[in-house]
This record gives sequence, C-alpha cells and structure tokens, in this order.
Amino acid sequence: MTSQPRISGSMRLVLIAFSVIIFQAPAFAQDKARQIDELVSLYHKYEQFNGSVLVAENGKVIYKKGLGLANMEWNIPNEPDTKFRLGSITKQFTATLILQLVEQGKIKLDGKISDYLDAYRKDTGSKITIHHLLSHTSGVPNYTALPGFFQGVSRNPYMVAEFIKQYASGDLEFEPGTKFNYSNSGYFLLGAIIEKVTGKPYEQVLKENILEPAGMKNTGYDHYDQIISKRASGYIKTPNGYQNAPYLDMSIPYAAGSLFSTVEDLYLWDQALNGDRILSAKSKAAMFTPNLDNYGYGFVIRKVPLGPNKIAVPVIEHGGGINGFNTTIVRLVGDKRLIVLLDNTSQGRYLDKIVAGITNILYDQPYESARRSIAESLRKTIVEKDVAAGIKQYRELKADKANEYDFSEEELNTLGYQLLQTKKVAESIEIFKLNVEAYPQAFNTYDSLGEAYMTHGDKELAIANYKKSLELNPQNTGATKMLASLTTERKEAKVDPKIYDTYAGDYELATNLVLTVTSEDGKLMGKATGQPKAELFPTSETEFFLKMVEAQITFVKNEQGQVTQLILHQNGRNMAAKKIR
Repeated sequence: MTSQPRISGSMRLVLIAFSVIIFQAPAFAQDKARQIDELVSLYHKYEQFNGSVLVAENGKVIYKKGLGLANMEWNIPNEPDTKFRLGSITKQFTATLILQLVEQGKIKLDGKISDYLDAYRKDTGSKITIHHLLSHTSGVPNYTALPGFFQGVSRNPYMVAEFIKQYASGDLEFEPGTKFNYSNSGYFLLGAIIEKVTGKPYEQVLKENILEPAGMKNTGYDHYDQIISKRASGYIKTPNGYQNAPYLDMSIPYAAGSLFSTVEDLYLWDQALNGDRILSAKSKAAMFTPNLDNYGYGFVIRKVPLGPNKIAVPVIEHGGGINGFNTTIVRLVGDKRLIVLLDNTSQGRYLDKIVAGITNILYDQPYESARRSIAESLRKTIVEKDVAAGIKQYRELKADKANEYDFSEEELNTLGYQLLQTKKVAESIEIFKLNVEAYPQAFNTYDSLGEAYMTHGDKELAIANYKKSLELNPQNTGATKMLASLTTERKEAKVDPKIYDTYAGDYELATNLVLTVTSEDGKLMGKATGQPKAELFPTSETEFFLKMVEAQITFVKNEQGQVTQLILHQNGRNMAAKKIR
C-alpha cells in the first residue's frame, strides 16, 4: 500500500491560494455575464436591439443569448443558433479565400485585375492590384452608391460577368492606392477572381476552404429560394412599427455581403483565425496590417480607448448592414476576447454602443447603460402636434430626465434625416438647428443643417453651414464637394421650351432603373425610378443641371438630329442611358 505524501504548511497555503484563484475565475465570468445580460436586455426593452449575442473571454464563451423575435409573424424567438444575414462581414471570408490562393501561388497581391479577368477593361484593370481591391483603395466606384441602385436594380438577379460589366467597370474615382473609399464593387471583383482562378463557384470554394475546415455547419451563401432552417426574417423599424425589409436578390451583394451565419459559428470562425488551420501566420499578418483609414483585408484594425484612463485596447473588427440586418464582430485578440452581435431589425446605430458597454464590462471599466431614444419620443410629438412642441419636450426632458434619455448628437441627427426623408423639410431644419445648439463644436451637425437648407432652396444658409462644418473638420470631403457645387456659377441659358418635347421620354440607366424626362408647363423635369421629380435647368440646348443635387445631364443626338441617349454626370461618373421610349 502506497503511503500519501505529506503536505507542508507552506505548501498547504499555496494550494489554498491556488484553489481560491481557480474558483474565483468562474465567479468573475458569471458576474460579467450577468452585467452583459442586464445591458443587452435593457437595449432590447427599449427596442434598440433584436437579435443574438455571443461574448467570449480567454477563448471561452461566457455569454450567448437570443433576444426578441426571429420571425415576428409567427412569434418565433431568436436563439444562439438563429441564422442571420451578415452583410459586409462576408468580406473577411472573401479576403481569406484570396490569401489562401496567394499562399498556393495562384494569385499575387500585386497582380492586376487584368491578369485574372480577361474581359475586364484594360485601361483600369491593368492598374488595379489585388491589394487595392482588398484594402478599398482601388478607385473603382461603389455600385451601391449609384443613384437609384437599390430602388431600380437590387431586386433583379444577375450573372457575375454581366453585373461586373454594368456596375463594377466604371471610370476610376481616383488613382489606385492614393485614397480610401469603401467599395462593394472591389469585393465583388475579388469573388469573380476567386471563381476564375479556381474554376469553381465562389460558394463552393468558401465551403471547401473555410466552412468545412472550421466546422461552421450553420454558415453559407444565402439563397432566397432555398429552405434554410432557423433563418431569421429581416425587418426595418419605422415610426409606425416594424415592417418587412425590402427584397434584395442575393446575387447583388455576392462576395461583398451574401453570407448568413450564427453567433456560435462566428465564434468558431474566431477560433479558426486564432489557429493555423485557415491561414498562415504570414497571411494573417497581411490581413491584420492597417492600410489607409485603418483598413486591413476584410477587417478594420484600430485601438479603442477604455475607461477614465483611456486604456488603449487593440481591436480587429468589421460590421455589416444589409436589408433588415445589422451585424458586427469585434475581436480583442490580445486577450482572446470576442463580441458578436447579429440584429434582424436594422438597428445598426445601437450596435457600437452595445459593443462599447460589453467591452468595458470585460475590462472591468465603468460603462454606460441603455437609454431611451429621444428621437423616437420627439418624432411622435412632432407628427401628432408640431415641431415647436417637440423642441419644448426636448428641453423639458433634458432638464428633468437627462439620465433616462439618450441626448447624443446622433439622436437628433437621425430624427432630422427622418423628417427630411418624409419631406418635412422645415421641421428637419429646426431639429438640425437644435442639434447645432447642443453640439456647437461638432462638424457633422453643421453638415446636416447645410443639407437641409440646400434641400429647402436656401443656398446662402447652406453655404454658411457647410463652411462652418469644413472649418471644424477640414477632412470633411462631403462638405468640400457640396461647397464646390453650391459656389460654382452655373448660368441658366435661355432655351426655347418647345425643344423640351424632343427630350421627353424614358432613358434606361440600368435594368429597371429608368430616368423619365417630361416637358411640363415650359419646364423640363426628370424622375428616376424610386426618386422624386426634379427640374432640369438648361446651360445650353443639350446640357442641363439640377439644383438640389450635384448632377448634370447631357442629351445626345444622332446625325438626323434625333435624341438617342442622355449622359448623367454625377459623383465623378458619366453614366449613359439609352432612350427606350
């Protein structure tokens, strides 16, 4: 029989202390989980989050939960295994596939688009590298920023090559590598390159090279016509309650945003990135090296200041937004921490606040709890009464319930744009003025007020506010462009209105995106699919401009003098539209 070893007094003390540490760690995790649950539950109570959450620490899940409904019509709750559309979180998967092909010697980061896509236009394709596409520095125009794109194009299915030809082959907005401009077009092109190099569909390459090795059985390419178990429906929150999100054909986002997943599978994704099953250390170093605007390859890399002492915490993250869904994945890799939020009610503006709260909890820092939206309260008052009553309510609540409501700059800015979009322009001006009063040193408040004045036709006030915005933030390129537009002297030419009848008709900018031109009471009017009608002002017999937006139109005639097409000049692009009727 073997005798038991004797434990000395000093050793016993060490073991006791060690046991305390062992038993305290789960207690700390439980306390953090409780705080996180209280935080996200309050955001859900205030209708600022509806989705699924997962939080990990030291590589282990300490909290996961579904809140609200995956399907509001059938009252089906969200769960940790509910599948959500990811939007632009897809980009990190596309970037990974590209880097895998680099490792295999099939693609070079300094290789050009023209090296892989023979049919792509040579003048630009010979200048744009894979690196430029990955880092959003290519200069290729972002197709989702095209005027009327969502209203006229996004519901239609496209083959990859056809879509590239129509929407990802525009003239460059800048020389590749000189600027950062987030472009879904760049990642669409990367998807096409993956298919060309491998000879397989993007979806198949994704499954074979990432999803199966990482064990991500609940992630895939979202197809509307397929039956996908536990797939959440997407909603948008309006002043009148929740509505089903507009339909989007998933061939449109493609390699830039067409995946679905769960919080649990994204935890597996994080674990795979921490290991070497998916990418080599060299490839991950390239992916996580910040380029212009701190963008790596499919991820944003930055440091977040936490707590009163502004502790700088390294963060690797990316968000996503697609009809009815907003998502975010935040990797605090230095401490093996992870935050995943997937929302199916388009509540993107709250995700950053929730992430900030959870991050502070994980690092034992003070954090802000959820607050009621002052924008929602004021909007109801403005609709039922008037804007003066809404402003009065704002001042009363700010004096009496400052800790209960969110009085941040973003709240009034959101309300102002909601009013602007519903054609309550005068009311939006008053709300933007109130935001300027509350945040006089914030450049964006003046920018928004300038836009409202411009929409109202108050050119001088618009110029004054854009100038103030630019004074506070010289890097505000939007204000620079608007000032250039507002201060450029465009003299209206005297044109015989009879000529307008020859321009009347329908012009096809893209499939299901038509610009209808009409002659009305001596005025030439234009209306794009899903857009309001606007007057076109002549600078010559064939050239016209809009006053409400920075855009010009040129009508093109054939040798017989018949109008055959128009060219829309906007945002540095020249878009030809054939006359179809």
